[in-house]
Amino acid sequence: MKVPPPGAPYVDEAASPGHSCGPSSGVLRWFAVYTTCRHEKRVAEHFSSRTIDHHLPLYRSERKWRDGSRITLDLPLFPGYIFAHIDPRERVRVLSVPGVLAIVGGTGGDPAPLPDAEIEAIRLGIAQRRVEPHPLLTVGQRARIRNGAFAGMEGVVVRNKNSFRVVLTLEQIMHSMAVEVDAGDLEPVGELAGQGALSLVPGAAFASSICLQGA
Repeated sequence: MKVPPPGAPYVDEAASPGHSCGPSSGVLRWFAVYTTCRHEKRVAEHFSSRTIDHHLPLYRSERKWRDGSRITLDLPLFPGYIFAHIDPRERVRVLSVPGVLAIVGGTGGDPAPLPDAEIEAIRLGIAQRRVEPHPLLTVGQRARIRNGAFAGMEGVVVRNKNSFRVVLTLEQIMHSMAVEVDAGDLEPVGELAGQGALSLVPGAAFASSICLQGA
């Protein structure tokens, strides 16, 4: 049986249809769905044909071929994952879709819902800012985004040439994305809160993604 990357718990695809999902049953919630590597778009097509509400965040990446030509591709922001908006009691509909391996769950084995605000921020933020995948960051100066669709979300600050990026992590799937922001849109959190301008703390620990995207 295939399982999600380390740090991302899962619900077995053979889970019993009659298993109770707790007090959240009957309410539509967002869940992270783990897919076969490089099959995220195919799963999204199956979801559409089965009228399963879903969201597959994509980012644009420019690739250069050996002949010198360039092409722009729309690639999954979180490789190996797609988000489904479902009643937890109907998860068997999701698990029966070709290419779906599991629904990410909590320590008790039940599906673990994602906050609606996070999914909505991703939906709107991708259209407003430059966003791309980023290796998982565990060390660095934390900051809060003050403006735009990602307002209120906290992450680790990194510098990219002349701009700042905030690395936001979805804890349930242990995947990160880098959001390009202006320094004025950030405020420090934690021990540095209230001390004024941000400074970059060097050093970071990284965890590689299992599902790698190709051209």
